[in-house]
Formats: sequence, C-alpha cells, structure tokens
Amino acid sequence: MRIAGAPISWGVCEVPDWGHQLERERVLAEMRSLGLTATELGPDGFLPPSPTHRKALLEEYGLHAVGGFLPCVLHDPGHDPLPGMRARMRDFAEGDVEVMVLAADSGGEGYDQRPDLNATGWKTLLENLDRISAEARGFGRRVALHPHVGTMVETREEVERVVQGSAVPLCLDTGHLLIGGTDPLELTRRDPGRIAHVHLKDVDRTLAEQVRDGSLTYTQAVKAGVYRPLGQGDVDIAGIVAALDKSGYEGWYVMEQDVVLFDDGDDPLDGVRQSIAYLEGLA
Repeated sequence: MRIAGAPISWGVCEVPDWGHQLERERVLAEMRSLGLTATELGPDGFLPPSPTHRKALLEEYGLHAVGGFLPCVLHDPGHDPLPGMRARMRDFAEGDVEVMVLAADSGGEGYDQRPDLNATGWKTLLENLDRISAEARGFGRRVALHPHVGTMVETREEVERVVQGSAVPLCLDTGHLLIGGTDPLELTRRDPGRIAHVHLKDVDRTLAEQVRDGSLTYTQAVKAGVYRPLGQGDVDIAGIVAALDKSGYEGWYVMEQDVVLFDDGDDPLDGVRQSIAYLEGLA
C-alpha cells in the first residue's frame, strides 16, 4: 500500500476558527517520525506558496506531495472557475503534485451550511467538472472530485448525479461519503475504475447520523470525535482496501482523520500512529 499523511490529521485546516493550528515543522517532523514518505499539501499557507520552495521543504523531511485539496465554486453560471484552476494546475505541475482533489465549494465559509442547487446550477457544475478534468490532462495532472460534507456534492443522490452526469474521477473519502449517506464499500465494489484517489477515514456511525439529521453540525461532530482511528469505527476499511486491491487500484491511500485541536496540549500523534499501524496490518 502507498500510504500518505494529511495535515488535517494534525488539526491543520482551511476553515476559519477551526481550532488550534500546529506549526508545520512539528507536523512534518511527526510525519517523518512515523515513517511516512508522502503527504497532501494541506490548506493554502501551510506550506510555501512557491512550488520549488515547497518541494524543497518537503524533501528536507523525506516527503513528497501526492495531492492537494482544492475547494472551488463550480455551480455559479456567472463564474468561470477554469482560469483560477489553470493557475493551480501549473502550480501542481511545477511542484510535482500528482492529484488535484477538487471539492464543489458552496461559496460560504466552513462546512456547516450550503445552498440548494437548481437545474441550472447542476448543469453548470457538471460541465465545469468535465472542463477542469480535461484541462488538467494537458498539465499531466489528475483531477478527482471529493464528495464532502457541506459542499454541493454531499448526499448519496448528489454523488450519483455526478457519477451519471460527468466523467470526472472520484476521490473516495470513506468518512465524508458515509456521513453523506453513501456506502463507500458499495460504491467501491460497483465502480472501482472511477476511483482515482482515496482518503481513508473511520467514522462513529451514531455521530454521523446526527450530522445527517441536522442535530449536529459537521464541526460539532468533529469536535465530538466523529472520526475514529482506522479500524475503530463503523466503516469497513478492510473491505474497501480489499476491493480496491482486487480492482488493481495503484493510487495513494491518504490516512486522513479530521480533528479539531484546542491548544498545544492536544496531541493527535497517537491516533495517527494507530491508524497507520492498522493500515500496515492490512498490507
């Protein structure tokens, strides 16, 4: 298995007021101490903006970047996302970052609220997904759409609408899919060729259902521990990995358990260590 880390497992997130943000030197050093050789980029500002400087910094810690999470408004007919995304494609190509992990941003802050889409919004979103995916190939990059709580592609119905209405590959985020109502194992078995990138999360199903029924916001659920170390929640991680292996999947498994830290006394390292040990056991 090709296992990568993610800064969000250390509480580093793009959402304003998400929680205490650890210094990147600590995060990268702890990734190295766990034996990781790859990571996703994390939010803008976590790593240097220059592709050359960013790549050099990661190499100091024995790491390279395999992907980056890119929220982007795709549903607004009055907004063309391609020029901005083209700049990110160039950045990823120069920095040798493999996968653009695209999320259909709601246009608001955070992941606790989102608008409803009409038919025009959906048509625009699906067309933009295919435009961006096709453009990225010219830069030698892959785009994978990340169904994500609080974005315009969250629920089972919305995931199916993307699968049926566009050709964009998917980022299989096992946690966000389950919270949104999609069975990630069923999706993996049904359409493994559509999966270009994987975020492995384990989830407390009871808290996930409370997000789905509106009794908890997403942020409240993360603070309450909706994400569990791999193998300790209600997602069939072993079954998903086995199905992907059987299908010939050769991409990365990003160990990504979102956490909110409250101060320097909060230490996420042990949870990350447990998740990596679980994955190594599967391998």
